[in-house]
Amino acid sequence: MKAMVLAAGLGTRLRPLTDTLPKALVELAGQTMLERTLRRLQSFGITEIVVNAHHHASVLIDYLREKKNFGLQIEISREEILLDTGGGLQHAAEFFLRAGSDQPFVVHNVDILSSIDLSAMLAQHNAQGALATLAVKPRSSSRQLLFDAEGQLVGRRTPTATEWARAIATPTPLAFCGIHILSPRIFPLMTEEGVFSIIPTYLRLAAAGERIAAYQTHAYWRDLGKVESLHQAEADRAAGLWE
Repeated sequence: MKAMVLAAGLGTRLRPLTDTLPKALVELAGQTMLERTLRRLQSFGITEIVVNAHHHASVLIDYLREKKNFGLQIEISREEILLDTGGGLQHAAEFFLRAGSDQPFVVHNVDILSSIDLSAMLAQHNAQGALATLAVKPRSSSRQLLFDAEGQLVGRRTPTATEWARAIATPTPLAFCGIHILSPRIFPLMTEEGVFSIIPTYLRLAAAGERIAAYQTHAYWRDLGKVESLHQAEADRAAGLWE
């Protein structure tokens, strides 16, 4: 199984830590976010990984070379301009389509700390024959994905609007966790080009009848994208919520 680590972001909410470092190399409990994500993927048997890079890309590349890729098969998808989640994934498509592969793969934000069971998530993805499976939680968030009773994506709610793939009376709002499992057959369905977020693509494909599924979890999860979130994660560790 392959994976992509989304690590190209500017890390503006982590300044000044990211003034000279890519977000992926900010440390938590003595370990960089990138190493922590790579080792977690490795713990689920994933050894082939592509990492996208933009902000201080050469620093990230030198770091991986120095660490001998942590014993993994790692490729870099370098973005001359920041392509966002959808554009970054599309830019790395060849890595997943190589040799005609039809195996699902994981996409994981580098600034996510979680104990989400990727094996169980993959099993659900395969059982449902989903195009994409999104890890989601019932938590407070200004942006919520909306699902029907069968866990299929029907819309998205933001502070300013609700966008529907398929309008229903009582959708279940859930917050996205920054972890996806995708089928490679998504690539020919991605008509968007250049810089774009993957969520509108999911909504468009859901409206066309594709199965974009929720993997609802109550596992530990934290977004490490802000300095205060790093401090809270340290407190969570001291409280025994993660190791």
